[in-house]
Amino acid sequence: MSAAAATSAGLASILEAIGRTPLVRLRLEGVREGVEIWGKCEWFNPGGSVTDRTALSIVLEGERTGALRPGKAIVDSSSGNTAVGLALVGRAKGYGVELVMPESVSDERARLCRAYGARLVFTDAFSGSDGALLRVRERVAAEPQRYFYADQYRNPANPLAHYRTTGPEIWEQSGGRITHFVAGLGTSGTVTGAGRYLRERSRRVQIVAVEPDSGFHGLEGLKHMPTAVVPEIYDPGSHDEKIAVSTEDAYETWCEALGSNGIFVGHSAAAALWAARQVARGLRQGVIVVLLPDGGERYLGGDATQERR
Repeated sequence: MSAAAATSAGLASILEAIGRTPLVRLRLEGVREGVEIWGKCEWFNPGGSVTDRTALSIVLEGERTGALRPGKAIVDSSSGNTAVGLALVGRAKGYGVELVMPESVSDERARLCRAYGARLVFTDAFSGSDGALLRVRERVAAEPQRYFYADQYRNPANPLAHYRTTGPEIWEQSGGRITHFVAGLGTSGTVTGAGRYLRERSRRVQIVAVEPDSGFHGLEGLKHMPTAVVPEIYDPGSHDEKIAVSTEDAYETWCEALGSNGIFVGHSAAAALWAARQVARGLRQGVIVVLLPDGGERYLGGDATQERR
């Protein structure tokens, strides 16, 4: 088979496999027959989460503008998923990657990042993602010529990824019937970008953001905006409603989703599912799409706060 034929028969790069994730019908207890809940299953991305989209968009925009070029290392802070996405994209494109993350990040994510060749720097677990964010900004300020700072919390290429891909996919896959879009607030890129696209297609679509109910929570990847360092890309006007979820409710929904639907999601996805059911209970009819950012296999490890060397 010629190289041209091989290319036409498959993908030229693993990066072309990012996106086009399935939309799956879900059934949750207490939801009326006239209300449909669909999950956008983002763990089907090659790096295992929705932030593969973000990582690819940031790197491509960096190359387009010239901010990222050969010889520079990609650097950012992340509680895990974006770290894996950047490690994947950096490896596929030949860039070095350095990642700053709290010690509380799951062992599975840390191992994945190392497997992709990324260099990891850990910060105190109790300072969370905000502590890692402050540390990476210190590193970039000290050696600005060495790094391309992905800066997922401020980079407009983050929501742009979801405006260009996630939103259009949801609209197409739902046949334009979507009435509500539910997604968690982490960097806020998904809610902001996909929500903007869906609103442009139909003003009837309600955008629902999900956050933990307090600053002390166990929902890795989500931010409690009132107590967090708020991402600069976050636009409070990007959503019509915001629902707070307790860690306990999210964990119970995590068990239910696995038991009744056979889907093994992460804890932040379970929080979004809990919020989606709250929305559904107020409806007689509707089509709710829930963004499920990752799968549960990354949360199976032991003590993630053990000393890392």
